[in-house]
Amino acid sequence: MRCRIRFLPSERSVEIEAGETTLLEATRAAGLPIASACGENGACARCGLEIVEGSAALEPESERERRIKERNRIDPALRLACRVRPRGDLVVRATYW
Repeated sequence: MRCRIRFLPSERSVEIEAGETTLLEATRAAGLPIASACGENGACARCGLEIVEGSAALEPESERERRIKERNRIDPALRLACRVRPRGDLVVRATYW
């Protein structure tokens, strides 16, 4: 099954394999810049994105993701793109696009 990820405000979108591709990989596939200093290991928390629509298509935030964001002083409302594998359509936003 495939799902569509739309990126705001650029209005770019990409289709990915649901549950297999991370949001970080999808962002790069759309040709958008995204911060990631830890090699996609979920340690730096720089890849935080706002989920505008479709949060039900994501697994609930893990305790590890919550701790990483807390330790790095990342807005708790953001999701770490390297830790999230969308299972359905999403609309996401980053402050730097």
